[in-house]
Amino acid sequence: MENEPLIDDALKSELSGLYRAQGRHYHNLAHIEAMLALAGDYRRLLADPEAIEAAIWFHDAVYDSKAKDNEAQSAALAEKKLAGRAAPSRLDRISAMIVATATHQVPPFDDATATQDASLFLDMDLSILGAAPDAFDAYERAVRREYHWVEEPMWRAGRSTVLKSFLARPHIFHTQEFRQRFEPQARENIARSLAALANG
Repeated sequence: MENEPLIDDALKSELSGLYRAQGRHYHNLAHIEAMLALAGDYRRLLADPEAIEAAIWFHDAVYDSKAKDNEAQSAALAEKKLAGRAAPSRLDRISAMIVATATHQVPPFDDATATQDASLFLDMDLSILGAAPDAFDAYERAVRREYHWVEEPMWRAGRSTVLKSFLARPHIFHTQEFRQRFEPQARENIARSLAALANG
């Protein structure tokens, strides 16, 4: 049970199909690949890199911009597909990390290494906020296309609320590594986006 990989090629292929679905302009395979690359960059800091890889692959597996429970559904899919491949406690950790992408608050683990892994995982998911301005702007346009059904005034209000909630935090990123690498640029990007949303 513990010897086979958590995510094998068959599962990657199945999940890749979900990420290639029509209407996914940001929450697609490119987003997963970007996070996997970051997991590689910070592998030395991860206690359970394979669990992080699994959480990355599954965290947006279910994505419907009109639904409110994508993260819970994605976690349920992970639990179903990974059953028997990992100890229940490890599956619980993976599931908790996926659910945490709804709020980007670190789950209350008892274990310091699990907390550290979850912090890095959530920071990887938000790293786009601290991307170069053109990449960040492309991300904002892609998310807007995923919510094309939302009328413009509602979109501006809703998106502004989300972005302001990140700026209101003492730190956008949970870990020192990501704060150093992405925080200043993320704050600039978000401020610029808020100004554009306000000015129409």
